[in-house]
Amino acid sequence: MLLLKAAVMGVVEGLTEFLPVSSTGHLILAGSLLGFDDARAHVFDIAIQTGAIVAVILVYWQKLRDTVVALPHERQAQRFALNVVIAFVPAVVLGLLAGKAIKAHLFTPTVVAVALIVGGFVILWAERRQALRPAKQQVQDVDDMTWKDALKVGLVQCVAMIPGTSRSGATIIGGMLMGLSRQTATHFSFYLAIPTLIGAGVYSLYKERELLAWADAPMFAVGTLFAFMSAWLCIRWLLRFVATHSFVWFAWYRIVFGALILLSAEWGWVQWGSGGA
Repeated sequence: MLLLKAAVMGVVEGLTEFLPVSSTGHLILAGSLLGFDDARAHVFDIAIQTGAIVAVILVYWQKLRDTVVALPHERQAQRFALNVVIAFVPAVVLGLLAGKAIKAHLFTPTVVAVALIVGGFVILWAERRQALRPAKQQVQDVDDMTWKDALKVGLVQCVAMIPGTSRSGATIIGGMLMGLSRQTATHFSFYLAIPTLIGAGVYSLYKERELLAWADAPMFAVGTLFAFMSAWLCIRWLLRFVATHSFVWFAWYRIVFGALILLSAEWGWVQWGSGGA
């Protein structure tokens, strides 16, 4: 049963990590429903992000390899790498300063529901602004981003520490509001995910290492494997989707889902975990 729960959580992680719907929020809700929401489960949720990151690396392998090879002598590669680092730093600083307090007070189904709803309306607003902005005024490629563009995306990523906000949603929609095209914002969000999620996973595993045991290895392996497979499929689909579609459907999904969480808690349909009712 524990391995089945791990597989379900892995699928939830992989399918939601790179969509603007909040993987952390969905994991909190899924964990609450499955009774998989203790301290060890929170470490598990972060650790299985490794599977999703491997999927990103495979999808973007050509760009990543070319950047590493060109890094010593090509200015474009150096600027791209520097932009990723610049965007990564704000989340590191805020995570070290306030990560513990955020987990202690905000990781509840109610906070997730409210953040889903608010984020949905922000997406609708961003898409409306994007439709009114001429394409020539948008940054059309990640290689054309300046360090200021990267810093703005990095600052917006910090908002995603509120569960239910969505890291990918914050960086993609935030990037669009800052003048990036939808495709550019999506690609840069994926690149930024690599150091962000690896860093969060390593730090969490080290900090909570006393909660782990070798007996948990099968559970972590199953969760990571399912996260990888579902994330790989999701990334490939999303890259095709953003070429011809907006994120409006995701906005309405967030609003309806968030409202259902609040109503189910208020009317007693579902007994959510802490903060759900």
